[in-house]
Amino acid sequence: MLDYEKEAGDYDTLRGGEARAQEAAQAVLGLIPAGTRRLLDVACGTGIVTRRLAAARPGLRVTGADLTAAMVRTAAARLPGAVVRADSRRLPFPDATFDAVTSIWLLHLLDDPEDLRAVIAECARVLRPGGVYVTTVDKAAAHDVGSDIDAVLADRPRRPAADAADTVTAHAVRHGLRPAGHGSFRGTGQGRSPRSTIADLRRGWFTLLPPGEPRTEEFAARLAALPDQDRPRRDPRFRVRAFRRPAADERGADRR
Repeated sequence: MLDYEKEAGDYDTLRGGEARAQEAAQAVLGLIPAGTRRLLDVACGTGIVTRRLAAARPGLRVTGADLTAAMVRTAAARLPGAVVRADSRRLPFPDATFDAVTSIWLLHLLDDPEDLRAVIAECARVLRPGGVYVTTVDKAAAHDVGSDIDAVLADRPRRPAADAADTVTAHAVRHGLRPAGHGSFRGTGQGRSPRSTIADLRRGWFTLLPPGEPRTEEFAARLAALPDQDRPRRDPRFRVRAFRRPAADERGADRR
């Protein structure tokens, strides 16, 4: 996994900046009901999306939480007094605190199935009855856009996707949530070029291709042979899913 203490300073620039943040915030807000009052953004990172969530709805009180100190400092500068350092597996909030909980670009990082279960369980726990949980799913798959770069990388080693939509849905349902909608947004500015993909390989962004290993350099050489080394291919399109905690009267109706 990347060292997010070191990544914090360049994180936004390398991942589409404000344009991608705007797209993400719009997609998330499209799944959050009007009248929502308290929202928790889990693993808020630099706060670039969190700030847009807060700005888009003046009546919405937004709290950001992240484990990485450098990310928290950056996010707190954008949202003074509204960001806490916290482990998403053990959130420091009482049950049923928030009307909405979001986790954008978090679940794909969780290699341990128990961590995935714990994070979704915590997001469900702090959600009030009638509230909505919104998360990204299938992040890695979004980058496969059918380009020549994808053809070169097709036989690379891959780990199972922790944030596969079916897996996330199963955990959400197990913790009392119901599917409540879906959407997508364009990863503006994140279309890969051959040269940028080589740089990503050598930075360790492809987790099963460690920097400096012969297999990694083999892929780098194949990418270097592609035409238009600096031309970005098509932007990815990221998927989001929403889940709702039933209100008390709805749970009672289910038992009848």
